[in-house]
Amino acid sequence: MKLIIINGPNLNLLGKREPEVYGNKTFEDFFADLQFKFKAVQLEYFQSNIEGELIGKIQETGFSYDGIILNAAAYTHTSVGLGDAVKAVSTPVVEVHISNTHKREEYRHVSYISPGAKGVILGFGLQSYELAIKSFLAD
Repeated sequence: MKLIIINGPNLNLLGKREPEVYGNKTFEDFFADLQFKFKAVQLEYFQSNIEGELIGKIQETGFSYDGIILNAAAYTHTSVGLGDAVKAVSTPVVEVHISNTHKREEYRHVSYISPGAKGVILGFGLQSYELAIKSFLAD
């Protein structure tokens, strides 16, 4: 099974940014843990702060991978383009969020990704990514 995790803006700052919301672990360290835990899964990781690069990566992987795990971060709530990209590809997408976006500011309650996603996992910290991987393995 071949999966890619695509992270959006500011997620490169995990471990430094708002640790009370996002924790103290860098995503690179967490990703190494995921690779160790899910050895039978070919896991890749991509992060960008640039909306067009995220759209490009969805298009690049969206017809040949078994799944995309997408944390579009703030673009979740603003990017019609990312939402359209998710709908345009045949690879299933699971939308993830580290925090429970419904417990945060009201503008974070809207997702342009969700209508095209296979499912949404939020509020479980970094474990949200692990749950997304397990959702693909359960299919």
